Amino acid sequence: MDDAIRYRLLKLLDEQSHLTQRELAMAMGVSLGKINYCLRALIDVGVVKANNFRNSSNKSACLYALTPHGIEEKARVTHRFLLSKLAEYEAIRKEIEELQNEMKEEKRFAS
Repeated sequence: MDDAIRYRLLKLLDEQSHLTQRELAMAMGVSLGKINYCLRALIDVGVVKANNFRNSSNKSACLYALTPHGIEEKARVTHRFLLSKLAEYEAIRKEIEELQNEMKEEKRFAS
């Protein structure tokens, strides 16, 4: 799972741990199978803990909570994700600047 998916999923779980896998999939715009795979991977490494609601009428209802390790992982992933977005922003900013300069040159020669 890449940092973008990991970041978005950990952020959602931190903010709304009551969401079902289906709701998580819809919120993230990915398949239910992908959410299931990602949650299992996070549970396997101890980042997320799944608690079943025993008294719930929906026996498959779970509460997904970040573990202490999960909170640390969210901070690391957030930092990496921010760095990648800043690099992406800088690349786009440079490209826009180059396009603006190119347009100025074309206008100058068209006059």
